[in-house]
Amino acid sequence: MTSGPPAASSGAAGASDPSGIAPPTLATRLTELVGCRYPVVQTGMGYVAGARLAAATSGAGGLGIIAAATMTVEQMTGAIRAVKERTDAPFGVNIRSDADDARERIDVMIREGVRVASFALAPKQELIARLKDAGVVTVPSVGARRHAEKVAAWGVDAVIVQGGEGGGHTGAVPTTVLLPQVVDAVDIPVIAAGGFFDGRGLVAALSYGACGIAMGTRFLLTSDSTVGDQVKEVYLGMSETVVTTRVDGVPHRVLRTPFVDSLERSRMRLLRAVANGARFRRLSGMSWAGMIREGRRMRHGRDLTWAQVLQAANTPMLLRAAMVDGRADLGVMASGQVVGLIDDLPSCAELIGRIMSEAHAVLDRLPRP
Repeated sequence: MTSGPPAASSGAAGASDPSGIAPPTLATRLTELVGCRYPVVQTGMGYVAGARLAAATSGAGGLGIIAAATMTVEQMTGAIRAVKERTDAPFGVNIRSDADDARERIDVMIREGVRVASFALAPKQELIARLKDAGVVTVPSVGARRHAEKVAAWGVDAVIVQGGEGGGHTGAVPTTVLLPQVVDAVDIPVIAAGGFFDGRGLVAALSYGACGIAMGTRFLLTSDSTVGDQVKEVYLGMSETVVTTRVDGVPHRVLRTPFVDSLERSRMRLLRAVANGARFRRLSGMSWAGMIREGRRMRHGRDLTWAQVLQAANTPMLLRAAMVDGRADLGVMASGQVVGLIDDLPSCAELIGRIMSEAHAVLDRLPRP
């Protein structure tokens, strides 16, 4: 990793603070790699990060990412084109590398000129090579140093490293421990995730050697997020999250709600998972044979039992219940621990402008050698 403070330069476009003046840019390996103005990434949250949120983030100078893993190929293509209609700034698309149609989705990204391919699981080496040959920046998310070392050796361009504070599927190692481990272990740009929501966090991540921050919960709680107002109010009123394995069999950080507490007590979760699997098959158009093939890959790649594979069907449907249907009482709401520090719903432009102004103010206060 390169050392020394990030370079700052003035810029007239991009995010703005309440005064209407765009904060100066902050050049890092991330901004140089993908061409965004500010080193702030909006993560690919299923049923949350659609075209509107990704376009608003990228248009404000950050890097927006479409969460396409919960979309059909046709829906993904439409979302990509919708972002391109709203902004000419770079953006990314997040897909599952183990999906049956991963190659088809990559072909769409290449054809549509998507700048960044984002993955929640390590993409296969042949997929990385296909993307690199087409000039697409490949950025998987990892939760352990060994995973970062593996994908770096395979040729990815950068990694997002999420510590245990982050929402959704998460590990036990906090960002302040995991981030320096990964920065010291690989030579590619490292983006920090898990526990970030303001300019102080950005400066802290840069001081560890990261090239930027990625945020999910903070971008979910913006006026550009399509999540319903009632669900957003639930988030704003919460201060406690819980890591549970009762959603899909693996650790998952979510808001602690009465429904999640009921999942913790339930003895019927496998029956619920089978029912949710049937619902997801109808929504996604995936065949039962395709779902079985995907289940086999999940077991092989993540050492899961068949019971855990069945439970994995819960995730998209329980997220959809809250994020799309607005039923906070019948769904789960993935959330980072920072939810207890968030009390407003700014636009993406206001949020990024605030973060960058705070970051520069912090940098200005630091003693100079």
